[in-house]
Amino acid sequence: MQSHEKHGFGLDCVELKESEKPIGICGLLQRPGLVDVDIGYAFLPQFWAKGYALEAASGVLSHAKKNLGMKRIAAIVNEDNTNSICLLEKLNFRYTKMVNPPQGKKEVKLYAAIL
Repeated sequence: MQSHEKHGFGLDCVELKESEKPIGICGLLQRPGLVDVDIGYAFLPQFWAKGYALEAASGVLSHAKKNLGMKRIAAIVNEDNTNSICLLEKLNFRYTKMVNPPQGKKEVKLYAAIL
């Protein structure tokens, strides 16, 4: 909620339309140490590989462009997280470089997309 108050964006709950059951989170973050706003998402394992992350992330990116006027969004991902890398590439993110996040213990891949 602090991110929404401070930046006008943050992580939101993703729910199933039919039941309003929470299945994960998706949204925009302004992480310390990253210049660009980045997209973040996490879903319960039973909802992986069913298209929910793609649908939610696509909506977040559309909102970022149309309503927030953003032109570039970043994403960070562990180099062994092939499912997230595949999702980012479907969303037209491209690998930029390896970075050390401020709180992270190991390097992560930085991706970026032009909206």
